[in-house]
Amino acid sequence: MTSNDLRGKSVAVVGAGTIGLSWAALFAARGMRVRLTDPREDLAAVLGEAMPSIAAGIPGASAADLLTRIEVTSSMPEAVRDVDLVQENGPERLDFKQELFAEIAEHAPSRAVLASSSSGIVATDIAEQLPAEVAARVLIAHPFNPPHVVPLVEVVPGERTGEDVVRATVEFYRELGKTPVRLHKEVPGFAANRLQGAIMQEAISLVLDGVVSASELDTVMKASLGGRYATIGPFESFHLGGGPGGIRHMMGHLGLRMAEQWKGLGRPELTPAAVEELVGQIESAYGSGPHAYLERSETRDRKHNAINAALAAEADGAEQN
Repeated sequence: MTSNDLRGKSVAVVGAGTIGLSWAALFAARGMRVRLTDPREDLAAVLGEAMPSIAAGIPGASAADLLTRIEVTSSMPEAVRDVDLVQENGPERLDFKQELFAEIAEHAPSRAVLASSSSGIVATDIAEQLPAEVAARVLIAHPFNPPHVVPLVEVVPGERTGEDVVRATVEFYRELGKTPVRLHKEVPGFAANRLQGAIMQEAISLVLDGVVSASELDTVMKASLGGRYATIGPFESFHLGGGPGGIRHMMGHLGLRMAEQWKGLGRPELTPAAVEELVGQIESAYGSGPHAYLERSETRDRKHNAINAALAAEADGAEQN
């Protein structure tokens, strides 16, 4: 796959959950021809209902325009026929993905990249039973939710993925407007979800221990690490925190103390009572049901796009100076 003209390309999006619908909208917004497939009988209705909210999160997009470039089909052979890339978004079960990719490979062109949005299953396992020629085109392209707003795509090749496929795929997502990061080693959960999991572990512990409420924990994050990490990552943050002495000063000054604090981090048990406590607090703070979801997800997308725009403007200004 070459990736120098997105408007001439076609993509199959397999799976019409939250991630799949978001991917389909983003591909369509970049002028690509999209085929969306899912076994559900109400696929066209689901797509039509979701597009207004998703389109609102893509600057300059309209639902009506996006829908003109998205074709729905229940047929896998029809969906993947003559496409350049398949973006799979099925359930997170290894046996399911292995069977699904075998079906995709049977009908997709031999040039097509076969990418999975899996949030934790590695490409080597997905491609384990596939012929070498097919396995060479299988890799992970894991987005952060929702793909039409959040820039990151973790590109994680399997043991048999071709290097030329990896390079072309990274370039494809970059031209799509994403921020692709190639991981150099397969680990379950990849990088971003492992970081998120570590934060969630301590966040849940702090709430269940009564240190803060769920909404207060979110405020703590938004008013400190959230804003900081939108501009610089944890390593650069620590480096700057050390002043002119940088990370060397920070490690000498706080390194051992930080390592001692790791031993005291919480390991909460998600018992039924604990889950009910968390769910109750979160639903009380943020609501529940379709209306609350729609309202809060659109607010999330507007805020995230504002961050994206501000960072892009800063980057443009830095280049001009």
